[in-house]
Amino acid sequence: MSSTARYKGLFALLAALVLALAVAACGDDEDDDSGDTGTETSSTAIEENPDNNGVALTIGSKNFTEQIVLGEIYAQGLEAAGYDVSTDLNLGDEFVALKALENGEISGYPEYTSTALTSFFDTAPEDVPGDPQEALDQAQPDFEAKGLVAYPPTPFSSANAVGMLASKADELGISSISDLEQNQDLTLYGSPECRQRIDCLAGLEEYYGLTGLRENFTPVDIALRYEVLDKGNADLSILFTTDAQLFVSEDYTILEDDQGVLPAGNVTFVASQEAVDEAGADFGETIENVQSNLSLEVMQELNARVDIDKEKPEDVAADYLTEFGYTE
Repeated sequence: MSSTARYKGLFALLAALVLALAVAACGDDEDDDSGDTGTETSSTAIEENPDNNGVALTIGSKNFTEQIVLGEIYAQGLEAAGYDVSTDLNLGDEFVALKALENGEISGYPEYTSTALTSFFDTAPEDVPGDPQEALDQAQPDFEAKGLVAYPPTPFSSANAVGMLASKADELGISSISDLEQNQDLTLYGSPECRQRIDCLAGLEEYYGLTGLRENFTPVDIALRYEVLDKGNADLSILFTTDAQLFVSEDYTILEDDQGVLPAGNVTFVASQEAVDEAGADFGETIENVQSNLSLEVMQELNARVDIDKEKPEDVAADYLTEFGYTE
């Protein structure tokens, strides 16, 4: 069964709920005592503002599916608001994306608050707040010092994770990262920057004492993180907790991060102050609007449609915006 078949019902249900709430809200303008619905789903149709025509924006992203889908969602939403939008997606790791932003090559891109704190602002992973707004508040002064604006976080949160084939984990009796202390001859595959990242190999070494893994570490294109497990090239692979494969298959298992080294991170859209000033109020309002329905379940489905069903990221983003009533 395809991931679309698995998740389409949930996706459509959430979208229908959003539209139903919007209709109900229109009918309840004179009655503010309708009570709390208990749902976080919401959307506002994007209206084109002619004043935005001629304001050029370039939206970037890092180099993996989730980022590219997010980049498309923000770009298409801003285009619907009337901006002249181009994209420069799949840039590279966080340092490449940040440099592109600081150099004025892009207007903004989605970043994870945990990544910003640990990679850019020298925060130990155990010091990253669990509350998404607190994490963003902690990062804000450093963003501002760089002349950057970071917008409120997404509903969903993601994290790096150490994954294995479930059969291999059962065979070796491994369920947590600490269990790897006696299994440091296992091979680990991860992105090239994993060697330096505190929420990747560097953190596994420093906080778990897994120094032997470095000798058995192989850098690999991030898109191959499951293929290396499936083909038996890797015993361990750095995965993402929002990966579609984890929710459509029981072939993989995530090792418990029992020392809390791999902090979860909500996404914040980071833009240059120059772009924000030129774009005006519609810019931030559109960003916050289009991300308001990005729950964990919805992000999982969007990732699945690209990684498993092989749909194009731009089509998946357009479907999201239409399904939730942002665009027609």
